Amino acid sequence: MRPALCQARSIFKHDAPLHHLGVATFLCPVLLRAPLERPAILAKPSPRSKSFSTCRLRRQEAVVESQAVSNSYLSDAQLATSSADSSSPTLPRNCPGCGAPSQIYDKHEAGYYDIDRKLVKGFLRYDPNYKEEEKEENQIYYQALRQADPKLVEELGLEEGALEAPQEPESAAPETPVCDRCHNLIHHHIGTPIHHPSVESIKQTIDESPHRRNHIYHVVDAADFPLSLVPNLQSSLRLPKLRTHNRRAKHKGWVGDNRIAEVSFIITRADLLAPLKEQVDKLLPYMQDVLRDALGRVNRNARLGNVHLVSAKRGWWTKKVKEDIWDRGGAGWMVGKVNVGKSNLFEVVFPKGRGADYQELRRFRTIGEREDMVKNAITPEQYAKVEQDLAEEDAELERRRRQPVLEPDDLLPEENEDDYDPDALLPPRQPYTPYPVLPIASSLPGTTASPIRIPFGRNRGELIDLPGLPRTTPDLSTFVDPAAHDTLVMKQRIVPERHVLKPGQSLLLGGGLIRITPVTSTLHFLVHPFVPLVPHLTSTPKAIDLQNQTSDRHVPSILRPDAPVGDKIKSAGRFPLRWDVTKQLAGPVTSSIAGKMKPENLPFRVWSTDILVEGVGWVEVSCQTRKPRGWRPVGLVKKDPNHARSEKERRMREERRRMDAKYGVVEEQEEVVGDAFDRAGFGGGGAMDRGTGRAGRGFEETFGEREVEEDEEEYPEVEVFSPLGKYIGARRPMCGSVLGGPKPISSRERKARPRRSMVSVKRQRRPQNGGDA
Repeated sequence: MRPALCQARSIFKHDAPLHHLGVATFLCPVLLRAPLERPAILAKPSPRSKSFSTCRLRRQEAVVESQAVSNSYLSDAQLATSSADSSSPTLPRNCPGCGAPSQIYDKHEAGYYDIDRKLVKGFLRYDPNYKEEEKEENQIYYQALRQADPKLVEELGLEEGALEAPQEPESAAPETPVCDRCHNLIHHHIGTPIHHPSVESIKQTIDESPHRRNHIYHVVDAADFPLSLVPNLQSSLRLPKLRTHNRRAKHKGWVGDNRIAEVSFIITRADLLAPLKEQVDKLLPYMQDVLRDALGRVNRNARLGNVHLVSAKRGWWTKKVKEDIWDRGGAGWMVGKVNVGKSNLFEVVFPKGRGADYQELRRFRTIGEREDMVKNAITPEQYAKVEQDLAEEDAELERRRRQPVLEPDDLLPEENEDDYDPDALLPPRQPYTPYPVLPIASSLPGTTASPIRIPFGRNRGELIDLPGLPRTTPDLSTFVDPAAHDTLVMKQRIVPERHVLKPGQSLLLGGGLIRITPVTSTLHFLVHPFVPLVPHLTSTPKAIDLQNQTSDRHVPSILRPDAPVGDKIKSAGRFPLRWDVTKQLAGPVTSSIAGKMKPENLPFRVWSTDILVEGVGWVEVSCQTRKPRGWRPVGLVKKDPNHARSEKERRMREERRRMDAKYGVVEEQEEVVGDAFDRAGFGGGGAMDRGTGRAGRGFEETFGEREVEEDEEEYPEVEVFSPLGKYIGARRPMCGSVLGGPKPISSRERKARPRRSMVSVKRQRRPQNGGDA
């Protein structure tokens, strides 16, 4: 049967128009199947051809050389890339995963497509017209059966339901494939990072935006915040200044050719800070204060109402960012350093499925329907459910009412393929689809090779993922064993162990990658490492030997064994613990449900700071010191009745001295004026007490209220050692060690006494060995 079918197929190839009419598909599918041409073997490039690169000149030379290859040796992929007017499927201009230009010449470069890969074959050989012909033939067959004599249909043994054509599921077009580099990153976690762009190249790319409205999302990582912040982004991109607390401060400005550009700060991976969303939301004022310190003196009074703490993993506040992107329209630019979570955030906040033809608009209830819903609610649970549904509907109505109506200039302009400039930094955007292929997310630094433009909502706007800006060069992973690169990325929140650094001890992270050594040798330090690196506590001489790779002790280390790193370890500086966190870290003494003591009335202080490791995490270091000798609690000291007037006069005196020093006026000694007792030296009064009606000094000496002048505080210090003396920073403490664990409940709010553990009772009742059963 097989030779006969092959012969019939060869005959049908020449006489296909004669045999095509009136034949059903299932009768002889071999005859009706479209002839499959054997793909030609891919010709190897000539020895003179150059390897592919993202450089435009080299790419143009490769295209010119590829056109010189004979057409008889061209494969489907080469025909797709060389002829733009061909009706056959072609490779995408850019890889949807990393944005690199597509090419089939150099497999070591980004954007390379292997045409022998199954997914690429299916994409290139997809023919939507083939199945349409099959559907037409099946419809002709079933229509002939319905028009035939019922007796003939009964003799054929066909049931009544067989006369109707079966509903075949519609198979969508194959998904756009990604390049081999993205394929290896997704499935094998293997890849090579690309060269990171500079801030100037990012500025030139944004300048080529065809939109009038541009919104820049400055993405920052929460793990090492604010080390991943680009401090000079505002001035480099020539963005308007941040809005201050002044009510007349402008929140937007005009940039370039009558274009509007705004900026928002998005702190990603917020789930690494605290276990609950409520706890993370309470950290927003703290994040704003740290951000003001990082932005410098110019923005110390910035309002920073455009800061969002989001988590793409848990969906915290991502819906709010998605709605803002949809309402703004225009172009949204994802700007940030490498490995801050831009691609993960892009996937979550991109408004997928909007603007499609089949999208159903939500129908809102009328006033009568709302009243009927409230009347039909009987139980309190039903009434609460109705109130919640009506509140959500009112919020949706208000959102749609406030949604700005985009002007024709704000809509996406139509792009012509012939008008594309090959020398442009901004590649052409992808064709619109409700559910596009989004950029891939990987822990490899430098995954995104080129800007990725994905439109949404028909002509409403587009979201653009830009390549990550470089961190400290060279990267910290340069000194780490390649097999341990994954340990440098914090993937989930870490519950740290408490380590006590006694005098003469040091803490090693990663077996010697980072060393923390106390400088103040008379104090004990508490350390909570929020890093995925393994901590090791040892004496300082042993820690130095381990970090210099000269020790014979077997301590697990992630340093490169092939290239010695010990001679590159240097001091990253001394970091004083200059923030007072007595209220947060004093425990139940200052807790609102326990001691309720004020920190200023305690005889000690707790100082702390957060040591940041770039791209890895942070280490919380705290220390407790005693108050100076002669200190007395503020709440136990009786105040002077005239302290308000005395304080005012003191401030006026200081202001007068400052003005005299500013304008060069020599201050003359004031004559002591008073009564006879003052002139005789028995009154104890002076210029400070003039007009008060009593001698202030005598009052202080009478009641023993002379204030003790405290010496300038000396903060405890620690010294950090790292490769090249880099990758280390400091910030005000977040006190993350108290954010975990169950929420404390006061004694008056406990409903019952906790049950006693019965483990010891059961152990006592258990018969002893050798005893009576």
